[in-house]
Amino acid sequence: MHQSCPMNRTHSRLAVSLIICIGVGGLNHAAAQDPSQNLPDAPSEITFHPHHGGDPASDRQVSWRSLPGDFLHDQKEIWTFPLQLAKGKHWIPTAAIVGSTAVLIATDKNTAPYFRNHQGQLDDLNDTFNSYLTTGEVIAVPAALLIAGYERQDDYQIQTAILAGEAYADSAIVDLAMKAVTRRKRPIDVPVNGSFSNTFFAGGQSPFKGSSFPSGHAAAVFSVATVVANRYHNHRWAPILAYGFASAISFSRITTSAHYASDVFMGAALGYTITKYAVLQPR
Repeated sequence: MHQSCPMNRTHSRLAVSLIICIGVGGLNHAAAQDPSQNLPDAPSEITFHPHHGGDPASDRQVSWRSLPGDFLHDQKEIWTFPLQLAKGKHWIPTAAIVGSTAVLIATDKNTAPYFRNHQGQLDDLNDTFNSYLTTGEVIAVPAALLIAGYERQDDYQIQTAILAGEAYADSAIVDLAMKAVTRRKRPIDVPVNGSFSNTFFAGGQSPFKGSSFPSGHAAAVFSVATVVANRYHNHRWAPILAYGFASAISFSRITTSAHYASDVFMGAALGYTITKYAVLQPR
């Protein structure tokens, strides 16, 4: 294992993540924030921020006080989604996600062995994208936004950080529930020359470690990225950086043989859709 170089690269990546978050906040502060405004301690009227988005979804109001109720509201919307399908709604996007996942599951038996057999060629990359380090990098995004927001007295940035945390938690609940049911064996746990065809209901009992489907990292990073991309989508580079960051971390879950391509796709789809259509909807 390469220890010193990967750690240096990891520190650099964390620093870049923090700089990006603080930079986004700086643009926010310079554009239109009034430093005399109060920090969010209670829900307030919806006020649009044209320099950030100017639409209800990207300007959803949130506070520490409203957060528990908002989280429960999200969970109700998420778990009653099948009722929406029963009413004939959202069939096209649902079919697209389910169909794409099914195709990827069918091809996992070919793609997973390839990445595991070529891990030696991706050693430096995989060291950089260690599971615990990537988790820290994802958490660093809302943490940096929150710290910088309080430092600047920037309530829009603080609310963005809170929304990112809310989205992270929402996606984590769904991810863990699906893991507990599917119990899919991870690619790295398949024996050498073993079959990658019958991996569902064959993994560990714990959804925190032994189950592969869907990818929790992909769900988490895409939930956070979707908040940042929507709240700052008028800054052209913000969505590119947010989704680029999310894609890199998600892809690393395949190259490290922690997940199959279908796991990552489903996790990313969960993170995006839960955030876009539950968390960021106006209350």
